[in-house]
Amino acid sequence: MSEIHIVRDYPHSPLKVWRAMTDPDLVPYWTSTGKGAHAVGFRPVAGNRFRFVAKPMPGWRGIVDCEVLEVRERELLRYTWVGAEGEPPSHVLYRLEPTPGGTRFTYHHTGFTGIGGFAMAKLLGSVRARMLTAGVPALLAQLDETGALRPDTTLRPAPPR
Repeated sequence: MSEIHIVRDYPHSPLKVWRAMTDPDLVPYWTSTGKGAHAVGFRPVAGNRFRFVAKPMPGWRGIVDCEVLEVRERELLRYTWVGAEGEPPSHVLYRLEPTPGGTRFTYHHTGFTGIGGFAMAKLLGSVRARMLTAGVPALLAQLDETGALRPDTTLRPAPPR
């Protein structure tokens, strides 16, 4: 079984990182380094069903169906991921840990099976690495200490789909 495991340290508080990763209005800012997904209907509440909606491309409808499985605010978010109708769900975990210099963020996506799953993990892994290395730091730099976007930001979210 293939998986994606990425760990990044951000020089920002867990509050700011949590907001960046879970506020549906902020998600399009950091996902714009990938396909610009919007978290439609997302709320960090166990049982909440939501969708990531992005630009469709050949072989992909542009929609990922998800369900929140577990939430510990500013610490953990776990949800299912179904990228194609009829496929079994894989599982995504966000873990936030305070560090002396800010927050350690862990992204873990498991449940990819077979050769197709191996290829998907490779593709998604490179996109996620770019998002977490370029998109998230750019967004965090534009948030105030409460995690709100600064009014003078020059960042632009991905356009709505």
